[in-house]
Amino acid sequence: MKVFGLLRPCAHGAARHGIDPSAWQTHMCGLCLGLRDGHGQMARAATNTDAIVLEVLTEAQQSQPSARTTAGPCPLRGMRRASVVAADAPGVRLAATASLLLGAAKIRDHIDDGDAHRLARRPLARVSTRWDARARAAAAPLGLDVEPLIAAIESQLRLENSPDSTLEELTEPTRLCAAELFAHTAMLADRPENADALREAGWHFGRIAHLADALEDLDADRAAGRFNPLTATGTTPEEAHALVAESNSLLRAALARVALDRAATVRWMLLDPLTGVVRKLGRAAGIAHTCATGSCRTRATDGRAATAGADFTPLPELVLLDTDKSSPVRKPGLLEGLGIIGSQYCTGYACCAAHTRPCSGERKDPWINRCDCDCNPCDCCDCGDCDCCDCDCCGCDCGC
Repeated sequence: MKVFGLLRPCAHGAARHGIDPSAWQTHMCGLCLGLRDGHGQMARAATNTDAIVLEVLTEAQQSQPSARTTAGPCPLRGMRRASVVAADAPGVRLAATASLLLGAAKIRDHIDDGDAHRLARRPLARVSTRWDARARAAAAPLGLDVEPLIAAIESQLRLENSPDSTLEELTEPTRLCAAELFAHTAMLADRPENADALREAGWHFGRIAHLADALEDLDADRAAGRFNPLTATGTTPEEAHALVAESNSLLRAALARVALDRAATVRWMLLDPLTGVVRKLGRAAGIAHTCATGSCRTRATDGRAATAGADFTPLPELVLLDTDKSSPVRKPGLLEGLGIIGSQYCTGYACCAAHTRPCSGERKDPWINRCDCDCNPCDCCDCGDCDCCDCDCCGCDCGC
């Protein structure tokens, strides 16, 4: 089971949608504090950016925004107080439940892959078991049947150990979990008519998340001899990117059928970053995009015709990783990653100094410097409006 971590909206795109850039922090801090208040300090380590979309989708379907509360000083906010989504908001509680489920699965992945030190395996297994139990307990008051999700997560290892598993089967657990979590936002918002379309959107979000993770880890997995669904099924990066692009387009079509009171927020926090992911993965897979007369044509960088010709609506790009290609990057183990979070993120060090990312091991510039750029939201269209043309070269490469 792959833990989602794709989404981080670009602050430069917020103004174009008429949104306060601090809205992302409002939701992220709300989830972090919701995990703390509902499940203890340790549970805050389960915070992941993609679970936030569940709160965003829940709120976007409501006539009134979720309740806000004032959070105390935090190093990540420069020791400033902030208005955040209340910990007892239904969307936050759903996002916290998902974070615990996915966090527990990630810990088990580390243990199963042999990434955890022998002495750390037993305490990590206890944390995973505790988070699973807390997720079950938290799901019941929300009316969420979590057992099928847990069963799907537990089936992942069996699928990976089967030499006959197809790519469709290997991505099924992630797709199922994302689909049901997306659909449940409609229940929490009392908009059941939205559930089917949201389930479809979640299905495609899950496929994007799983395949993006596989594409990003492909080289490292090959070098270390670890399982990768693309290698195991003989899927080329170009073919995987085509599936990601297809799901991005179909996810957008599904969300177009959802009645939303705050569609701009969903576009900025979900759709824009996802299209950025597609573009970034395309470049990593050796696929480039050219734009002419308001339409985009996809080609392989070596001159071969590319297979990833899906239609996507232009959106600002999320820059996932700025890898120094000349230096191999080693992913930190779970305990090392937690140490990085505690020493560089929770102290505010990452705000003002170059630092290591706890998940990827990559070196990143200070946060304060990563939104100080001049990016055109749509540099391929004469009018500068991404909604006017059918191309995929619109985006923000600022890395914020």
